[in-house]
Amino acid sequence: MCCPAPSTAHSDVAMTAVPIHLPLPADATQLDAPTRPVGVRAGAGLNGLEVADVDRAERLAAMRAGELGSVHSWELVTAVDGPGTRLTVFVSGCPLHCLYCQNPDTLSMKDGKPVEAEELLARIRRYLGVFTATAGGLTISGGEVLMQPAFAARILRGAKEMGVHTALDTSGYLGANATDEMLDDTDLVLLDVKAGTSELYERVTGRELEPTRVFGRRLAQRGLTGHGPEVWIRYVLVPGYTDGVDGVERVAEYVASLNEIRPGTVTRVEVLPFHQMGRSKWEAIGREYELGETESPSVELIERVRGQFRARGLTTY
Repeated sequence: MCCPAPSTAHSDVAMTAVPIHLPLPADATQLDAPTRPVGVRAGAGLNGLEVADVDRAERLAAMRAGELGSVHSWELVTAVDGPGTRLTVFVSGCPLHCLYCQNPDTLSMKDGKPVEAEELLARIRRYLGVFTATAGGLTISGGEVLMQPAFAARILRGAKEMGVHTALDTSGYLGANATDEMLDDTDLVLLDVKAGTSELYERVTGRELEPTRVFGRRLAQRGLTGHGPEVWIRYVLVPGYTDGVDGVERVAEYVASLNEIRPGTVTRVEVLPFHQMGRSKWEAIGREYELGETESPSVELIERVRGQFRARGLTTY
């Protein structure tokens, strides 16, 4: 997602993405992953991925079929976007307009590059050794992954056929686009809950809160009768916006309610401190950035907010 990344993708942070310098099994294929300055996301381009040469009509037809996606970039990182070492794919296009978005260059789908699903799956296959060695896997982020549900579903299915752990990083706003089959192929959902009230959610994203709440409840309920993905909640802490005691309490209450529906649904909450690392991207694309004077939250504020989640029995970082 385009939220501040767990300091570094939806993306800001308590953890830091680092290059991979791990011992690999004998059968692993070592590739040169994209590199980027620490703290800057999303991704570092399409290094190694072939861009499809198609006209507009062919592109739209292939995207509807899930054979082609609009991709911004990818990267190989550890400590963020799920367990172990992750190959995180950032797709283009997002219906939200978050004030603190750290990846504004992923907001428009037309700005992405057309990448065939089979090309991306071939890239994932080359990292199977890394995933095995680190208990890692694939994370599809954005932008908003559920703006391209057919492409996401095809990638998830292909990854599961390879035995890869899969994760979706989403705001949940387009949760209705996630089919049951797609969720069957999803091991982990990184669910971005951006505010606790409808008024504040609209203020920081320009959209409605309820679709996210509905999607979270759906994830919890699925596990009562079949496969229910594990859920990690992400909450971006922005002083003057999402730091109010009552607002945080409403988010914590909602998250705890998911575990009341199905115990163990939410296994982790990440409170992600706002930062200014994405500011230069707003300037580069000529978009107005409204939080130029907003400071990062203090250690005391971060701990107060984390304490509110912990008081609900939630494992919080």
